Amino acid sequence: MQWDTAAIIFGAGFCAGMINSVAGGGTLLSFPTLVWLGRDPILANATNAVALWPGSLAAMFGFRHSLGQSRRWLVLLGMPSVVGGLIGAMLLMRTPSRTFSTIVPWLILLATALLAAQEPIGRWLRRYHSGPPSRRWWAGAIFFQLLVALYGGYFGAGIGIMMLAALSLLRLTDIYQMNGLKNFFGMCINAVAGACFAWSGAILWGDAVTMAMGAIAGGYGGAGLARKAGPKAVRAAAVFVGLAMAISLLIRRG
Repeated sequence: MQWDTAAIIFGAGFCAGMINSVAGGGTLLSFPTLVWLGRDPILANATNAVALWPGSLAAMFGFRHSLGQSRRWLVLLGMPSVVGGLIGAMLLMRTPSRTFSTIVPWLILLATALLAAQEPIGRWLRRYHSGPPSRRWWAGAIFFQLLVALYGGYFGAGIGIMMLAALSLLRLTDIYQMNGLKNFFGMCINAVAGACFAWSGAILWGDAVTMAMGAIAGGYGGAGLARKAGPKAVRAAAVFVGLAMAISLLIRRG
C-alpha cells in the first residue's frame, strides 16, 4: 500500500471514529472512501465492518456501568443480533459484486436519511412510553432487532439508530442504558459478521488494520473535538458527507 493511500484510509478511519463517538454515522465516510479508492464494494464493506469493530467494543466498555440492570434485554435481544448478523453477512457473501455496486448508493441514502431523521424518530417513539411493555411489544422488538441485525450484517450503516428505535419499542428511557445496549448489540452483529467475512477471505487486512488504527485514534483523540462541536453539528456533517458520497457514486455509475 502506498503511503498516500494509507494516509487517506487512516484519515477516513479517524473521522469515522470521531463521528461515531458522539453521533453515529461514521460508516457513511469510511466505507465510500474504500470504494472510491477502487476496492471491490463487497470487500470494502467487509473490511469496513472489521476495521470499525474495535470502536464498537470500546464504546460498549465505556457504557458498561449502565448495563447493570439490563440482563433481560441483553439475553433476549442479543440472540437475534447474533443470528441476524450472521444471516446478513452470509447474504452479502452470496451477492454478486455488480449487484451490490448497484444498490450501494441507495443503501447509503437510506442510512443518511435515518441519521437525518434520528431526533424526529426518537420524539415520535417517546410518545408511547407508558407502562411496562406487553408480550406483543417484546415480540415486536425481538423481530425488529432481528431485521436490524440482518441489515447490519449485510451493510451496517445506520444500525445504531435502528437499534435505539427497537429499544424504544420496549419503552426504555435511560439514554445511557440504551446506548450501552446499542453498543453491545452492535458489537455482537459486527463480531459475527466479521468472523464470517474473515472465514470467506473477504477482508483486505492492510486496509482494515490501517483504518482500525485511525478509528481508535479518532474515537479517543478526536472525541473531545467532536463533543465541542456537539452531536447536532457532527450529525449534520455526517449527513452532508453521506449525501455527497451517495450522489457521487450514482454519478460515477451513470
